[in-house]
Amino acid sequence: MTQVTDHGGGVRSLRVPIPDNPLGHTLVYVVDTDRGPVLIDTGWDDPESWDTLARGLTACGTSAAEIHGVVITHHHPDHHGLSGRVREASGAWIAMHAADTAVVRRTREARPERWFSYMTAKLSAAGAPEEHIAPLRAARPRALPGLSPALPDRDIVPGELLELPGRRLRAIWTPGHTPGHVCLHLEETHPAQLPGRGRLFSGDHLLPEITPHIGLYEDPDDATVTDPLGDYLDSLERVGRLAPAEVLPAHQHPFPDAAARVRELLTHHESRLTALLALLAEPLTPWQLAERMEWNRPWDQIPYGSRTIAVSEAEAHLRRLVKLGRAEAVPGSDPVTYTAV
Repeated sequence: MTQVTDHGGGVRSLRVPIPDNPLGHTLVYVVDTDRGPVLIDTGWDDPESWDTLARGLTACGTSAAEIHGVVITHHHPDHHGLSGRVREASGAWIAMHAADTAVVRRTREARPERWFSYMTAKLSAAGAPEEHIAPLRAARPRALPGLSPALPDRDIVPGELLELPGRRLRAIWTPGHTPGHVCLHLEETHPAQLPGRGRLFSGDHLLPEITPHIGLYEDPDDATVTDPLGDYLDSLERVGRLAPAEVLPAHQHPFPDAAARVRELLTHHESRLTALLALLAEPLTPWQLAERMEWNRPWDQIPYGSRTIAVSEAEAHLRRLVKLGRAEAVPGSDPVTYTAV
């Protein structure tokens, strides 16, 4: 059943399913403007997801053909997947931060074998065992899901109001989950008169009960040493200072008191960094560190693909510790191991 929630003030949300994913669904927001409805995110590119989106728009008194524009919080397929179909149906523009548009462009141009080769080298350098790498070595080049996302035609410029006639929606750059993730601050009085400054569409940056994945920014052609976790923590503090009356996230449910949730997340990451330093009393590769980190299930129960994501998150935490001068690479180690300073 299509689930539509009216949040008041010309904002509604649709629960668009994510196939075979414990998150269950993406909250796609429909924002009324003087030029027609604008979507914030679109959901996963899947027939059931498309049908759900279409039914939800009908329940809102509109249709995909009437969408004026699409604003994407970040490039991940559960947010950007259906953008191309919406644009085909309506001629709507698609807006995204330039850093994530660059990821989309690179993804569209990349050959699958290039990605397999990159991931093989990356996991080898992280100390992954051969049984984890072997499937990548044996993989046949093929079209991979999510490798032809729609190319946006507008840039979201941080700090500026988006061109939504009759609305005040300001872009807040919040890198960390992706390099070009944005939150969107609706600078209008809350329809229920809740105290605070408007409402915040937070994407995956700020969720009520989940800590979003912070891994590495993957670019096979860029050797820049980034610090995604540092970016995320800085972005959290920026959002906390906005003091919106309500947060409208892309998953789970809306919630008040963004500042309190920001404090919880900052405390969580500081505690996790401290715990990792204790593990690094002995030299460990990123893979070995991931094996020892606390996850939502024991390591031997984590699926293959999720282990790759977990190692990326371990590496993001290692980079943060190294940048803070609290850990360092062991000279001459191969694969590279790290130890606390």
